Amino acid sequence: MVKSDEDVVKDFNSTVNMSAEDLEKWLKGDDSQKSGWSKDDGSGESIGHESGRKIVEILRKNPEKDPSKYDKDDLKHMRRVAAYNKRHLAQEEKAKQDTNSNSYRSLKNWGHDAQKS
Repeated sequence: MVKSDEDVVKDFNSTVNMSAEDLEKWLKGDDSQKSGWSKDDGSGESIGHESGRKIVEILRKNPEKDPSKYDKDDLKHMRRVAAYNKRHLAQEEKAKQDTNSNSYRSLKNWGHDAQKS
């Protein structure tokens, strides 16, 4: 069953707990490049790092989190982010305990700082 756009927005906003500024700062650091699967385009950027850049755009575009201001591309990415974060948070207790783990860094690329939860 596909979640409604309303549920996707709720899930995104509950699992992305970093501000656009904090996430952008994280993505500029070396640690953000140390985890995740590389994209197939030869850029060396990870899928999660690219996702983080899109999350920053979404957060900046709609700082008030008004559901009516998200377009279909925003919602498509928000659906992906919420699903990733929920799945990994359910599986990855280590992310909450070890800030040097791949789990922690990967979740942070997807907008979730496990140390904040």
